[in-house]
Amino acid sequence: MKRAVVTGGGGFVGGAIVRELLASGTEVVSIARGAYPELEALGARTVRGDLAQPGTWTDAFAGCDVVFHVAAKAGFWGPREAYWSANVDGTRHVLDAARSHGVERLVFTSSPSVCFDGTDHIDAGPDLPYPESYLAAYPESKAHAETLVLRANGAELATCSLRPHLVFGPGDPHIVPRLIERARGGKLRVVGDGRNEVSITYVGNAAHAHVQAAHALAPGAAHAGRAYFIANEGPVLLWDWIGALLGRLGIEPPGHRVSHAAARRIGRACEALWRTLPLPGEPPMTRFVAGQLATSHSYDLSPARRDFGYEELVGMDEATERTVAWFANGGS
Repeated sequence: MKRAVVTGGGGFVGGAIVRELLASGTEVVSIARGAYPELEALGARTVRGDLAQPGTWTDAFAGCDVVFHVAAKAGFWGPREAYWSANVDGTRHVLDAARSHGVERLVFTSSPSVCFDGTDHIDAGPDLPYPESYLAAYPESKAHAETLVLRANGAELATCSLRPHLVFGPGDPHIVPRLIERARGGKLRVVGDGRNEVSITYVGNAAHAHVQAAHALAPGAAHAGRAYFIANEGPVLLWDWIGALLGRLGIEPPGHRVSHAAARRIGRACEALWRTLPLPGEPPMTRFVAGQLATSHSYDLSPARRDFGYEELVGMDEATERTVAWFANGGS
């Protein structure tokens, strides 16, 4: 790869991909809505643009070997139209730009939530189907975007989709900060029986998987036109891992439990209140979040190992150690 475009290069996963590419000598252009001088300091070129709207940002694709389409609107609550615009329309515009500039490869960052149906998924493979309905706009919009990407695979543009699960690590702006905030506020509860097994992904491993997939991607490659789950080897007992992480940070782990059924009822009531009144911000619980926290979701990584050589660079113990150290030092 001589020149790569990374959409959402200022984000958590996107930034990790940018840094790995730069370290390998690849020229990188990051496209994002905001300004990211820290990426420019590393040697990346940054372009500001809204992927939901076609614009001059598409010029950045000229002379590009590969596109990593990472940018997305994440979250579990908000207007469906906002998710559709950012995730579906944005993906359609990225694909159009890639085709018009003769880009040969595109790696899409998806999510295992595109397959989440509220039940346990244990050692699930890429053939796990999409559910008939979704409990949140984010996974629904990402599933539609993923479908667009995989259908675009062909002789001129090879595509694939990666689904890293629960990405964490130093700089995590989502999972660990939320856990810390709720635990410190006494609002964190174990949902379910606390024995659910979950695959989680260190951010460096997620980035490396993207780069590995791009290197091996070509028309007719084994992983062209396909989706793959990405995670660290071996799932964790989610609530044991959360408790140990919080304990290492000097924060009291959650000591109270709520059943999955009760959490779903609370989530349904919160959703109704936030829609009817409406209330600002996010509900403290939704049916989607209840399911994510209570069920097992672990994934078979052998297809990714077989088809494009996925391997984790950082094991779970070291990944957790690095994460604890970063947050214990105040995020530095």
